[in-house]
Amino acid sequence: MLFEHGFARSIVNSVYVSVLTVLFSVTLATVGGYAVTRLRFRGRSFMSLTILVIYMFPAIVLVIPLYVVFSKMGLRDSINVLILVYLAQTLPVALYMLRSYFQTLPVELEYAGLTDGCSRFGVIWRIVIPLSAPALATVALYTFMIAWNEFLFAFMFLDSPEKFTLSRGVVQLASSVHLSKQLVMAASVLVTVPILVIFVFFERHLVRGLTAGAMKG
Repeated sequence: MLFEHGFARSIVNSVYVSVLTVLFSVTLATVGGYAVTRLRFRGRSFMSLTILVIYMFPAIVLVIPLYVVFSKMGLRDSINVLILVYLAQTLPVALYMLRSYFQTLPVELEYAGLTDGCSRFGVIWRIVIPLSAPALATVALYTFMIAWNEFLFAFMFLDSPEKFTLSRGVVQLASSVHLSKQLVMAASVLVTVPILVIFVFFERHLVRGLTAGAMKG
């Protein structure tokens, strides 16, 4: 019954948005966090201190100006714009978490990799990423949860039912007078199942990733 009302399409849209947001956020946060931690460049300290500045602004403060800008540019009602917004929302915290974790990694391993002929990206791929699996899993889960559950931006930016994500789709189901409340509750439960499954699967890495950056040495 749910899938007769476009619920399957909303699932596909949410998977698309969430997976791409995770990929972009983890990739950019890995490269950016490593650069802030290991490389020396002008403005490095300022960048480290201001990583979380954008995260201090509530979503309700940002949604109105973003709505106006995207409407004037003709970019509203686009899933790809939603990915861009989610990326801006999750990247600061992802950068902060990975930067804290990278500071705990022994730099001697990276020097050894550079001595053996690896480039900086080779060091990141062959040494840093394998050693940072717990932190990367934590960042990926955090980013996925934000993108999967987010409602405000999806409600404001998406108008076409075929582009609705799950959170927006559940609201549309709830507003329908032809559907029972039990069916809406079933849809709400289905929304939470992927998060629960992923959390159980990554639980061990999640705990290690959250605590690893608390102490150095």
